[in-house]
Amino acid sequence: MEKNGRIVRYTDEELIAMQERGEDKSNWAGAEAMTDTEIEAAIADDPGEAGMVVDWSTASVELPQPKAVLNMRVDYDIMEFFRSQGKGYQTKINAVLRTYVDQKLHRAKR
Repeated sequence: MEKNGRIVRYTDEELIAMQERGEDKSNWAGAEAMTDTEIEAAIADDPGEAGMVVDWSTASVELPQPKAVLNMRVDYDIMEFFRSQGKGYQTKINAVLRTYVDQKLHRAKR
């Protein structure tokens, strides 16, 4: 189990064990017994859902653009900094580059 602020992560095995011990707080039998109308009414009564309207008729699937393969030479200390950040360091490098490009394009539009 890994804690990061209020977010708690569990593995599949941990969740199955919790469910077997009766530690989950979900009432699956009660949910399964509800009709669609009862489910919709429960959602409508939830204050967290107040005013939330989802129009699925205009939804579209946006597939991510494929990544380009790039062999690039960078300073050793830069590479080590990103690698020291752990898994996903290439994604972080991409995010930094994207921010730079977005900033340059935003300024060019002014």
